[in-house]
Amino acid sequence: MSKVWFVTGSSRGLGRCFVEAALSRGDKVAATARNTASLGELVAAHGDAVLPLALDVTDRAAVFDGVRRAKEHFGRLDVIVNNAGYAQVGAIEELTERQLRDQLETNLFGAVWVVQAALPHLREQGAGHVIQMSSVAGLIAMPLGGAYHLSKWAVEALNETLVREVADFGVKVTIVEPAGFATRGGKNPDPLDNGHLAEPNPVYDGLRRRLAGLVGGKPAGDPVAAARTLLEIVDSDDPPLRVLFGQGFHDMIEQVYAERLKTWADGRDLSIAAHGNLGQTAPAV
Repeated sequence: MSKVWFVTGSSRGLGRCFVEAALSRGDKVAATARNTASLGELVAAHGDAVLPLALDVTDRAAVFDGVRRAKEHFGRLDVIVNNAGYAQVGAIEELTERQLRDQLETNLFGAVWVVQAALPHLREQGAGHVIQMSSVAGLIAMPLGGAYHLSKWAVEALNETLVREVADFGVKVTIVEPAGFATRGGKNPDPLDNGHLAEPNPVYDGLRRRLAGLVGGKPAGDPVAAARTLLEIVDSDDPPLRVLFGQGFHDMIEQVYAERLKTWADGRDLSIAAHGNLGQTAPAV
C-alpha cells in the first residue's frame, strides 16, 4: 500500500530528493516550502499525488493548519519528515542574538511544532513514522558551527525522548544524520558560503581557512542514493533510531565518543569527590 508523506523543506536539497523518490514509486506527498512556486514541477509531473503547501515552520499555527490540511486531503499521514533547516555559521563570539534565535526557531522549534501537530493523527491511526533530519553536526562539534550544533544536538535529544514516549502508540522515530551531500551542482555544499554567515571577526580568519580545507576534503554523497535508503528505512518493520547517511565521518565520530568515555573514566575520582559523603543515596536523575 502506498504511503502518505508530510515533508518540510521540500524545495531543494535532500528534502526535494526524498519527495521525488516517494512520488516516483507511487506514494503521495504533502510537500511544504516557504514558496510553493518551487514545487510547480512536482505538481506538473505527479498531479494530485502532490499537495503543495506554503509553510514557514517557525509559525506554529501555520504548521498545525498545514498538517491538518494534509490529513484531510489524503485521509491519513504515514511518514513525517522534519527536514526544514539551515546552518548558521560563525564563531560563538561573532553570533548575534537574532542569529541564534532564528537558528533555533527553525531547526529546533520548527521540528517540535511539526511533531506536536502530527502526533495526534498518528496516535489515532496507531501507526506512523517520524523522520528527523539531524546531521553529523548533531553528534560532534567543530569550530564556527556553534549555532548549528546547538540546534542539531537539541533535536537529537528531542527525538530520543520522543521515541520513548510514542512507542506504545505504534509510532516509530528515526534520526537521520547526514554528512555532506552533493545537492548543489553535484558538489558538496560549502558551509562558509551558504548565505547565513555572522559578521566575521578577523581574529578567526585563519580558523575559517583551515575549516574550508577540512570540509572540502570530505567525499560528497549522492542525494539520490540517500533518498533510496530513506525509502528502505520507512518500509522497515524495525527501523533504526539513528542512522548515519554518507561516508567520511565514521572514524571521527568513533574517536570523539572514545575520547568522551576516556574523559569520564579519567575523572572518576573527581566524580566521587564531588558526590561527597553525606551517608545518603543520591536521588536518581
